This record gives sequence, C-alpha cells and structure tokens, in this order.
Amino acid sequence: MAHQAFTHHFANLTDLKMHYVTCGEGPALVLLHGFPQTWYEWRHIMPALSEHYRVIAPDLRGLGDSTRPFSGYDKRTVAGDIWQLVHGHLGYQQFFLVGHDWGGPTAFSLAAQHRDAVEKLCILDVAIPGDGSPDISQGGKRWHHNFHGTPDLPEALVAGREHLYISWFFKNYGHRPDAIEENDINEYARTYSQPGAMRAGFNYYRAIAKDIEDNRAMIENDGKLPMPVLALGGAESWGRRLETMQSLERVAHQVEGGQIANSGHWIPEEQPVEITHQLLKFLAQ
Repeated sequence: MAHQAFTHHFANLTDLKMHYVTCGEGPALVLLHGFPQTWYEWRHIMPALSEHYRVIAPDLRGLGDSTRPFSGYDKRTVAGDIWQLVHGHLGYQQFFLVGHDWGGPTAFSLAAQHRDAVEKLCILDVAIPGDGSPDISQGGKRWHHNFHGTPDLPEALVAGREHLYISWFFKNYGHRPDAIEENDINEYARTYSQPGAMRAGFNYYRAIAKDIEDNRAMIENDGKLPMPVLALGGAESWGRRLETMQSLERVAHQVEGGQIANSGHWIPEEQPVEITHQLLKFLAQ
C-alpha cells in the first residue's frame, strides 16, 4: 500500500527482514501496531506527526510485510527487534515510542529495557501483562485470548477465511464501523492471508505467560518506568476503557491519560484527529 508521503524500507535484522515505513524529519517517533493490523493503522496520523518528527512505523515480527520467523513472539524478543531497527540499524540514541494493542506491551518492554533511550511512552487501549492485575484476559471475557492461544487449531480453522475473520474484529471491537473501510480491511487481509501470517499473529497471544513472567521480573528488578507515560483507552472500547491508564499506573511513575471519546479499540483510525492532538501535546510538554 503506497502513499505519496511515505517511504517503504526493509532492514535485515538477526533472524528476520523487517518492513518499516518512514516520513518527516526531526526527533524519532516510533509507532508500533497491533493485531490484526500492520504499520497501515497509523496512516491517518503519520502526516501530521511528520511535521514535527521523523516517524518510523515498522511491521512487527511475523506481521505485515516483515518476514515470519518460527519463534520469538514474546514481547521482550519483539522489543529487541525494534531496538535493533531503531538503534542498531537507524542509529538513534533516543526516541519517542507509541504502541497500540500488542504494540503496547512491546513498547513497554522496550522502554523497560532501555530506560535512557525512550524519552516518552504512549500506550493505546491495552493492558500490560504482569502489571499486577489478576487476569489480562479478564476471566475469559476476551474470548479470543484463549482461542488464539490454542496450539495449531486457530490457523487451521481460519485458513482461507482470513478476510472474514479479521473483519469481525474491526466491526465488533470498534465504535465507528465506517472508520475502517472495506479497502482498508483488504489491505490488512492482503498480509494476513500470506502463508504463516495468522500463525504469527496468534503466537503473540501464545506468549502471554512468558510476557507476564518477563515483565514481573523487570519491574521487580528495575522498578517502575521513570519516563513520562500517556495511557489512553477508547471510551467505547469493549473491555479496556480506563483499564489502560490503571494498568500503566501500576508499572510507571509518571502517568497521565484517560479515554478518547467516541472511539472503540481502533483509536488511530476511529479518532485520528483527537489522538494526533493528544500525542503532539504530550510529546511537546
């Protein structure tokens, strides 16, 4: 998917080739997507952000147009990919970091491991595994956590039905069904229909137990995050809402945030103007 202002690149990392998209000039601002999405979820907000920052939006390990290693889907490893890209490949010593959905726990892990490099952190509509809350899957309310975590079965059942499957999430976990149009779903389905892509996406859920273990250890050993954190949930999001801010308050010292009005889970697409305003305000403080 091309855009006049965006430049597409590939970086050869330790065990994968990572696709990433850039625009703008200035301090580095890294945007990490979730499931079942790709860098493309940021398309509406990247142009405005790029007026102030060098925006870097990668496709996470196994997703989008990045390659699909067999293993390494715990968020500590995925965070290592992003560190290798931003610090090792692109040469940035410091940067701002935003994560949505599984990009959120990835961003948290990266910030926890490289506390001097991440200047500010923003987490959108997700809780952090291992934050001290009793159950990130909310006692089964988030049914797909258990389904996606089941070995081998989900990818077998979804094979050939990827478009139908991911469409369900966009239509049912959003508040504005018009925000993600059919051509947008087609772009997501283009990558998730490729061999191994759904398996890679499900592997993010299969790593939850490891994520909880890793995050608890980092918090116990190194304490809460020291950098400023913006934590925002969709006011109409199914299940999260204020939980995002509450989760981050358990793992970081300086947390502000709340909810984005008239938005479900897909904040950058449902309310791009408001989230852009919130991000620019927070980053400029």
